[in-house]
Amino acid sequence: MKLRQKLSDVPSQGRANLARLRAMTEEEIMRTSPPELANLPDDFWDSAVLVPPVPKQAISLRVDDDVLDWFRKQGPGYQSRMNAILRTYMERMRPAKKPMRKKNKARG
Repeated sequence: MKLRQKLSDVPSQGRANLARLRAMTEEEIMRTSPPELANLPDDFWDSAVLVPPVPKQAISLRVDDDVLDWFRKQGPGYQSRMNAILRTYMERMRPAKKPMRKKNKARG
């Protein structure tokens, strides 16, 4: 049976229950956070840079059964991991980018 949720409870992106997160106290957040996030300095996020996700293109890709099985057994996000591995390979194989020179407006 599918339950209906209020629009405010449905996240606009991702899988987070935003209404529940907004209702949490600082103490609840600290108690349920992973240990590696404990005792972060107050200025930890000051130099953070927002990196928007790069749009993906849906494709049909033929891979060996055992390769696909292995990635699927790694759990949710296996397609993102496959993409990351392909990206790493691509970046290592392509020649280093030459620095782009700015065009001199006087020369055109």
